[in-house]
Amino acid sequence: MIEAGATLGQVRLSLPLDPLENRILLCHALRLPRVALITQSERVLTVDEAAHLDTLVRRRLDGEPIAYIVGEREFFGLPFKVSPAVLIPRPDTELIVELALERLATGQRVLDMGTGSGAIAVSIAYTRPDAEVTALDVSEEALEIARANAAANGARVRCLRSDWYAVLNGERFHLIVSNPPYIVAGDRHLGEGDLRFEPVDALTDHADGLSDLRTIVDGAAPHLEHGGWLLLEHGYDQAEAVRAMLKARGFNEVQSWRDLAGIERVSGGRRAMAS
Repeated sequence: MIEAGATLGQVRLSLPLDPLENRILLCHALRLPRVALITQSERVLTVDEAAHLDTLVRRRLDGEPIAYIVGEREFFGLPFKVSPAVLIPRPDTELIVELALERLATGQRVLDMGTGSGAIAVSIAYTRPDAEVTALDVSEEALEIARANAAANGARVRCLRSDWYAVLNGERFHLIVSNPPYIVAGDRHLGEGDLRFEPVDALTDHADGLSDLRTIVDGAAPHLEHGGWLLLEHGYDQAEAVRAMLKARGFNEVQSWRDLAGIERVSGGRRAMAS
């Protein structure tokens, strides 16, 4: 129990979380910048502040992710609003942004499928304002968050509600990227850690973990310019299967790329050039 009348310095030392999480929750609860935790260490907490901080700490001790508690997570150097309606952006996903930017020529069109918070689409649009970026999601609640993140970061992103390619009506893009649901139905990890609090439909396809990846690969050609790239994030053990899908659909230069942990995290291929 956090008590009113304690100083900021005393509270910081007494919180039961790790130092980073203590700092994040203190700054959020008291609306203070990080430096104030040092410069205002003798500040005394009010009754309301102590109660608010105590509530946040209890939520974290119950396992709720820090990102949902404070409503924000940094990704690709940018702040992103998050809620339980969208997945929490993770550092591993920055790989697909980097790969996309390497393959993007001036003024080209990019499609992000299953955008969630908009982390991938907004990061690309922010870094390359010349690009025409479209983001799709089946969840209108997720799209509202994606639109807010685009606006907050000054990124130009067209957000459309769609069940994968359904709304596109023949539109073509030079690059398609996606981080779709790829956890196998019933996987024990869905009931552990942060995943317990994240939207299950954004985590699993409720099947073999490959069905949404297969849908994206199978439907890509009519929406991808000749010579355009399709890049897909997937599970730690799915790279071989995704490469096989891409090859079966006639993609060239099929390969996988490893994340910072050395895991094959993104696979992709290039649509053949027009003959």
